[in-house]
Amino acid sequence: MESKKVTWLELFSDLLFVAAIATVTSVLIHTEDGEIPVEYMAKFVLIFIPIWWSWVGQTLFTNRFGKDLIHHRLFLILQMIFALIMISSLSTDFDSYFIPFLIGYLGLRALTAIQYVIVARSEVGPNKQVALFLGKYFWIGIIISLCSLFFDSWWRYFFLYLGIVVDIIVPMFGRKYLMKSPINSEHLIERFSQFTTILFGEMLVSTIIIVQPHPGEWNNILYGSLFFILIISMGWQYFDNLDFKIDKQIKSTGHRIIYGHLFILMAISMITISIRLLFEEKMNPTFILVFIFISMTMYLLSTLFVFHSYRYSHAKLKRHQFIVLTLFLLCFIAMIFVKASVLSNFFILVMMVVFFVIYAFISLK
Repeated sequence: MESKKVTWLELFSDLLFVAAIATVTSVLIHTEDGEIPVEYMAKFVLIFIPIWWSWVGQTLFTNRFGKDLIHHRLFLILQMIFALIMISSLSTDFDSYFIPFLIGYLGLRALTAIQYVIVARSEVGPNKQVALFLGKYFWIGIIISLCSLFFDSWWRYFFLYLGIVVDIIVPMFGRKYLMKSPINSEHLIERFSQFTTILFGEMLVSTIIIVQPHPGEWNNILYGSLFFILIISMGWQYFDNLDFKIDKQIKSTGHRIIYGHLFILMAISMITISIRLLFEEKMNPTFILVFIFISMTMYLLSTLFVFHSYRYSHAKLKRHQFIVLTLFLLCFIAMIFVKASVLSNFFILVMMVVFFVIYAFISLK
């Protein structure tokens, strides 16, 4: 498989999208009576998805057809401008910023679709079929989302997200074309790993700022150290799997890598927020334990989903390893039934660290 080099402009673009994800994640900091309101959790998911898909769309185009040429650079720079428009409109008061958010999102998606149309003119064979298919059918989702301009109230969101859903599932319907022109697995894995690296770093920095110690406050230092160990364990498990345990030469559509990473990235954001909420010690014990359980389970299942099918046969996890991880996760549900006075937030954080250390050890053994 031909090697494809990641350009500096792609990495620069990643910074914008990671900044957007960090901004969206801050929505989850809003709490009422020791819980994150359902409204804010819904906003987190609904804003997160179009940001992720906008980045994925251009990344997939670059993976198959991208070249470090002047006109490709200009398209990417234009996309970054629309990304800035979308990022500047991220707010808990989503209604007031709906129009700029829509302009930013649709601008990003339209530029990607246009690139497919242009490249189809010079490609031949399966590559031409893929470019024509995606360049044609991505416009369906774009047009549906555009229709949200003509509605008020919840109808505008219905059409916005209906278009996004259609946009996301278009590649699934084009599988017969995509299999004839498979993605460059090594490049796609590298792109997602780079994006995830920046997200890890962004979330670590944002949390360290919160737990920044003051003279004599060793508790802050201890919390920061434990969170650092947790991030290192997650990174160790994630990146060593990518480097040593999976076959990067597998020819596929890349759907597992693409859609699985939506939940990996969301889980990283949710785990980071759970650490901050534990540190502030203002949360309802039952709520925070359930939130942590959901976040960690999402991370476990999504990483298994992404890596398992790409692992070398001798490196696939065994049944007893799955059982150990499942039992440990269930401990967080069991803790809900223990008196709150017995469990401290510090103990919960220690349990989270132990889980990710065990997961790293098991998956890399």
